[in-house]
Amino acid sequence: MLKDKIQYVVALIAEFAKRYKMTDADAMHYLQQYNALDLCEKHYDYLHTQSFSSNVDDVSAYCKRMGGSL
Repeated sequence: MLKDKIQYVVALIAEFAKRYKMTDADAMHYLQQYNALDLCEKHYDYLHTQSFSSNVDDVSAYCKRMGGSL
């Protein structure tokens, strides 16, 4: 199960980075800064059943509510 979560988070970071035209490392730092990775880990059971596009939308909105500016 842990391996699946890790693979999911890595893929989500890559999709987030692609959408916002940033490096994977910058995307990971941004998502960490606004606690979005904790959110993804907490709600993995639901999130992994949804599309990455939808999840990037959700994570982006969450970061914005937490003070993010993308």
